[in-house]
Amino acid sequence: MRYAILSDVHSNLESLQRAFALIAPDDIVLSLGDVVGYGPNPNEAIALLRTRVSHAVLGNHDLAAIDNFGVEHFNKAARAAIEWTQGVLDRGGRAWLDTLGYELRFPDFLLVHGAPVRYFDYILQKRDAAEAFAATDAPLIFVGHTHIAQHWVQEPNGSVGHRHAQRGGELTLEGGKRYIVDVGSIGQPRDANPQPCLVFYEPERRRVEWVRYSYPVAQVQRKIRAVKLPGYLADRLEGGR
Repeated sequence: MRYAILSDVHSNLESLQRAFALIAPDDIVLSLGDVVGYGPNPNEAIALLRTRVSHAVLGNHDLAAIDNFGVEHFNKAARAAIEWTQGVLDRGGRAWLDTLGYELRFPDFLLVHGAPVRYFDYILQKRDAAEAFAATDAPLIFVGHTHIAQHWVQEPNGSVGHRHAQRGGELTLEGGKRYIVDVGSIGQPRDANPQPCLVFYEPERRRVEWVRYSYPVAQVQRKIRAVKLPGYLADRLEGGR
């Protein structure tokens, strides 16, 4: 069994298509939210994801798209993008997003968009990770939201360690330790690597792999500008910030 875990597609259809080309037919696909927002193809991204995803949770941009929740906290570009998304989102996509929950617990791992219980918090520092570990008894937690590929480990003595996966990489889960795996972003990476990130998890081998890949960035940039979304949202895709 292998899980393919992705997050923060943000209406980037070209990157999602490339991600699915890397996923095997029998992989179990999991989505950690923010399918929409920022990018030019919300309906197409939702439709494609729904053809393959087995389980999904809700992201803050998804929630903002369907009921305007939290928009007052968005920056100018994010707010403009979500307002545009609300205007073009079709009924089927909106209805599907509205079925998603905030978390999903499996026997040996937890799926959330940002953090356990405080679902849209960011895990960016060791203190954030320690609070997230304390909020759940799950030994393994998969998150997105930050757009940064990384992981946090809690040692048996409670200390917390951290490592980035800016260029991809592998992690072997060790007994007695707990982990938070940030899968990065499909649609808008922010760890100074413009390549999107997809995570594979093999429970039997206790192995997590971050896979970075290339896609036609310029094509997405042209589409962002064509629908008159803020140019910043196109420009940032080149630098991965």
